[in-house]
Amino acid sequence: MSSPEVLEIEAQEARLTLPRFTYEDAWTLGTLLVGMARERRAPVAIDIRRGAQQLFHCALPGSSADNDAWIDRKRRVVERYGVSSFLVGARFRAKGTTFEASSRLDPDRYAAHGGSFPVAVEGAGVIGSVTVSGLPQAEDHALVVEALEHLLGSYADGGG
Repeated sequence: MSSPEVLEIEAQEARLTLPRFTYEDAWTLGTLLVGMARERRAPVAIDIRRGAQQLFHCALPGSSADNDAWIDRKRRVVERYGVSSFLVGARFRAKGTTFEASSRLDPDRYAAHGGSFPVAVEGAGVIGSVTVSGLPQAEDHALVVEALEHLLGSYADGGG
């Protein structure tokens, strides 16, 4: 049985499948996230990847190299499970356990904390990730979701 949190995150992921994801789209998404974070004075680092290639990275004031390490750990969860790092953690919590206790993965390399979201493209599936680190995990996740919603809306408006 899925928890309301799991169902909500699954719905976000289903809704946020993109029609395409180009280098220009990565730049648009990254600069959108930077603008949102600056406006909110959020001390975050932002990372966008397609496969193994890093297409965008930015560290804002107040972030640190520790945020880059968190990005790597959360991104590895998306790469392994094909869903957001927040959803993976929520699924373990819904089973009455934690990712750290039950995944059998090295917590120095994997973190099922919110902030890394799969970049999914229609007809192709998950092709990359967008990750934010620096806020509480639910806020990292929400910032990425908000930016992806904006990007998806720009496609619908004929932009992008």
